[in-house]
Amino acid sequence: MELKNSETLQNLMRAFAGESQARNRYTFAAEVCREQKLQVLEAVFLFTAGQEKKHAEIFYNHMREITGGTVPIDGGYPVDLTHDAAELLRSAQRHEYEEHDPVYKSFEQTARQEGFPAVAASFQQIAAIEQLHGNRFGAYADLLESGKLFVSDASCGWMCLNCGYVFTGTEAPRTCPVCGHDQGYFIRLELVPYGAKPLGK
Repeated sequence: MELKNSETLQNLMRAFAGESQARNRYTFAAEVCREQKLQVLEAVFLFTAGQEKKHAEIFYNHMREITGGTVPIDGGYPVDLTHDAAELLRSAQRHEYEEHDPVYKSFEQTARQEGFPAVAASFQQIAAIEQLHGNRFGAYADLLESGKLFVSDASCGWMCLNCGYVFTGTEAPRTCPVCGHDQGYFIRLELVPYGAKPLGK
């Protein structure tokens, strides 16, 4: 089957549109978090938005042979307009899980049936990443909703995302003693995107 005559082409465009919109929604959510001095959540949304941009690019590149054409699609996309950071996290969690299963799993199956194994592999691999995104948003929602985004039951490390200062205690500092940024910039050291251990250890 040729890509131009396939359901897979429409699924690729749906996925491209969905990833592009997710990137924008997360950018908007990041702005809400920044306004509320929840810069750590702003960073989480922007970090994920960057990955969504790459997903969109992967799906877009699979349509290279259609260059110059137009791919009409139908589809539904979410509207998450709220200033409640916890709601934004929960909405993002739900949408990421929906992309993981059933959306991308069904797109993968269709691509395999139509004879596009490389496209199927992209849907499969990105579906797994979307599940991780959902887990990430859910973990931060749990912390925020339980009042433990900046407080821990046991002493732990907290890193300032602005300057890298690390504090150990049961609560992140109200103000970073190094750069003066407020508590909203602190993240539990265990949740820092890049590991602190040397490679191979």
